[in-house]
Amino acid sequence: MTEEIRTSSEDETAAAGERLAASLNPGDVVLLYGDLGAGKTAFVRGLARGLGAPPEDVSSPTFTIVQEYHGRATLYHVDLYRLEPAEVDDLGLDELVCGDGIVAIEWAERWRGRPDDVIEVALESIDDEQRLIRISDGKA
Repeated sequence: MTEEIRTSSEDETAAAGERLAASLNPGDVVLLYGDLGAGKTAFVRGLARGLGAPPEDVSSPTFTIVQEYHGRATLYHVDLYRLEPAEVDDLGLDELVCGDGIVAIEWAERWRGRPDDVIEVALESIDDEQRLIRISDGKA
């Protein structure tokens, strides 16, 4: 099943992530797709808030690769933007997604070994403010 949401601000994009967080459980994997500036990190900020983690702590993990945020479940925020496929393979994402946290991965298209049972979030910039967010639960 796919849900489409239109947002017109960063706060609304984060709110969409917060709504999704209410349905997430440990072991869930959220794959995020979208161009630079599409709102992936804002969406993860909402996930964190929805899980009870401080949203102000969320920043793009481009240089640290993986960041952890603690709420009702640990949120692992992964950014694959600067990595080559072989580097992604060496990250140990398989172990991370089999753990007891919730994993959100930006630039997920760079991960060749991703599991099938995931939630996919595609963020598309319509213009400078508006976004179209498509959330697919991977169970269709």
